[in-house]
Amino acid sequence: MALSMYDLSVPVFSRGLGQLTHLLEKSLAHARANDIDPATLVDARLAPDMLTLAGQIQRASDAAKLGVARIAGITAPSFPDEEKTYDDLLARIAKTQEFLATVERTLVDGQEERAVTIKTREGEAHFTAQRYLLQFALPNFFFHVTTAYDVLRHKGMPIGKMDYLGKL
Repeated sequence: MALSMYDLSVPVFSRGLGQLTHLLEKSLAHARANDIDPATLVDARLAPDMLTLAGQIQRASDAAKLGVARIAGITAPSFPDEEKTYDDLLARIAKTQEFLATVERTLVDGQEERAVTIKTREGEAHFTAQRYLLQFALPNFFFHVTTAYDVLRHKGMPIGKMDYLGKL
């Protein structure tokens, strides 16, 4: 059976967001049990010029919803980057997953050659939808999910590789 654009996008983004939720919930439970202020985690970053944990989650959310929307030729919902708490971040992930659940397979499958243009700091980048998904959207999404994981590990949260990967 051949892989489809839908199979390579919606379920992959959804699963990654689910694992991000797990990472947040596990680290929040640890923080509460050890008198660690969760706000210190939300605002944590690996380096001064990097996004905070909140920023990493916002970008992962954006990568998932915009990735699928651009391939499907639909408009993604707009979520202002105003999350300040764990609950806010979990709600952002849930809203993103809810959007992904509404995207019909027929809107995504067969769109491999759709033209996708994105604006970057360096200017516009032009892709086919397939190349956009495989060379930009998925790597960008997993960069931010991984960086969120790294921020939490850096702050001493007891999460590991299997928390990131999830049930196999």
